[in-house]
Amino acid sequence: MRTRSRERIMQAAVELIGRRGFTQVTLGDIAERAGVARGLVSYYFPGKRYLLQTAMHRHMHLTLAAALRPLDEPESGSYSQDPDVWLATAIDAVTGLAVDEATLMRTHLSLILAPLDGVFVQDEEQRQLGRLLQDVLRRRGSTDPVADHAVLRSALMGACIGMLLPGAEAPPALIRADLFARYGLDPALGPRSPKAA
Repeated sequence: MRTRSRERIMQAAVELIGRRGFTQVTLGDIAERAGVARGLVSYYFPGKRYLLQTAMHRHMHLTLAAALRPLDEPESGSYSQDPDVWLATAIDAVTGLAVDEATLMRTHLSLILAPLDGVFVQDEEQRQLGRLLQDVLRRRGSTDPVADHAVLRSALMGACIGMLLPGAEAPPALIRADLFARYGLDPALGPRSPKAA
């Protein structure tokens, strides 16, 4: 029950902030949307900024897991043992959030880059996202998936910032092409390939 309450709170935060923006949503709004007491939100999360970062890490790892799952299921039409397909799918899943949920990702990135306490939130949700990306890198033969994950995470963050920089947004196709070239990936791979459109 405790886990379900936390998950409902995080889901409500993602939904409301994605629609209205960070400053237009209160913890009371999130509690109401989640169907929990306002005090429960503060019990689980020490402030709205922390809540959104945790909720976004969860949203990102769930989005990535959902994108990768069919690649691991032989009965699915997307099953693949090709490690390049796995990396292309991971890149498309994470950067796709910047395209599909721009307000949410812009807010998340701004909180990461300017945290109140100067600390990047490293919670279990963030670690799950890291484990998924490290697994993708292991499939590609990484001998140091932790270090390679740090580089990939930076590349993905930079890609999302490039697509979301107000007034200077780079076209998603250009950012995608750069990331795919950096990792030697065929642009035809992944769910956001031109052939999939």
